Amino acid sequence: MDGTVLVADDDRTIRTVLTQALTRAGCKVHATASLITLMRWVEEGKGDLVISDVVMPDGNGLETLPKITAARPGLPVIIISAQNTIVTAIRATEKEAYDYLPKPFDLPDLMKRAARALEIKRRAPTPEPRNEEPTASQDLPLIGRSANMQALYRLVAKVMNTDLPVLITGESGTGKSLIARAIHDFSDRRNRPFVVVRPRDLNAAEGPAHLLDRAEGGALLFDEVGDLDDDAQGRVVRMLDGLGPDGPRILATSQADLAARIKAGTFRKDLFYRLGGITVAVPPLRERVDDIALLADHFLARGEQGGLAPRRFSKDAAERIRAHPWPGNVRELENTVRRLMVTSPAEEISRGDVAGVLGPATATEPDNGGNGDKLSTSVARHLKRYFDLHGGDLPPPGLYPRILREVETPLIEIALEATGGNQAKCADLLGINRNTLRKKISDLDIRVTRRRKLM
Repeated sequence: MDGTVLVADDDRTIRTVLTQALTRAGCKVHATASLITLMRWVEEGKGDLVISDVVMPDGNGLETLPKITAARPGLPVIIISAQNTIVTAIRATEKEAYDYLPKPFDLPDLMKRAARALEIKRRAPTPEPRNEEPTASQDLPLIGRSANMQALYRLVAKVMNTDLPVLITGESGTGKSLIARAIHDFSDRRNRPFVVVRPRDLNAAEGPAHLLDRAEGGALLFDEVGDLDDDAQGRVVRMLDGLGPDGPRILATSQADLAARIKAGTFRKDLFYRLGGITVAVPPLRERVDDIALLADHFLARGEQGGLAPRRFSKDAAERIRAHPWPGNVRELENTVRRLMVTSPAEEISRGDVAGVLGPATATEPDNGGNGDKLSTSVARHLKRYFDLHGGDLPPPGLYPRILREVETPLIEIALEATGGNQAKCADLLGINRNTLRKKISDLDIRVTRRRKLM
């Protein structure tokens, strides 16, 4: 690595660790706890890369981004933040940050991103930020530092200002409608209506025309589109085919497996193609266990703001909550926390209090879709649906490496999580050479996080 890196963070430990790591990698480093000092360095022409925290004693790193761009167009900025919410990720993208990483971050991963940033020069200056502020609530429970939620945040940030339709999939209670609302409220259409379409809105032949009038070029959300009957589906197809350039943004959510419904003949394939310009899959809570504590604390704070007595979880209670499978996902977690705040006799919620609401802990079996299928059977079913969606045509060439990548990525990610990020143990667990594992981590762009993390 070669270049000068400007580091701005009010945490001395992080400044020290980043300075040492970047220096060992061959970079020159200027580190500061002040955004004022950072801006002076930028204006003096110092630095080939900026790594900045968001919350600083003398300002906000995200609000400083446009100033950096105005002074030095093309200077890449990596934002790091302990505010692990979708709002932070979206604002970092809106203000054209080169990259965004949540705290605690994995140092090797940050070094890898810094090396890329130093190699890549921006082609054009960053656009001036919009004056109006997004209207989305700061209190959205779209919170999480897990890798799959951070990937979701980045995808939302990329698609929000496109005109492509977005299909948001996921189980009940995962927050699909909140994702749709965030896409609208942070987009260029934020000052126009956001209309949620219910089945009754499509009962009459003139229903689609009324919806377009109500949307006024804003957004139409077809909530649980898989529940629409045949007639309503046909009206939606005809409406989408007639949309002009000033038509609304089309969003849809579904907890149903639309591919299976297409095969069963209960969902129109042409509607599926029209809605799925971009598919955003919201992970269930059991696949983002590391976010449960964050969400639970968030709901405690929300309950206190709503007038409930202050409460906190004991260590054993927090562990019991983390171990629960949460079939109702985030919505079930929120309802459980509120119930515990009301029923707990003491300020500290105990494990017994939690057991009284959730029931005794039970050993959970690995998730296999609830049907006992072997992995090979599930993969075969998935592939058959994939081929069926192409009708009589074949899928695009290159199917073999695409499918291998989809299987390898979660396998390696889960194995790394199980071994605490120890690559030697992970390679042994998988039964492959450590160098092979390293190459796959690099090729698949997998984030490696050790148990000892920087705070």
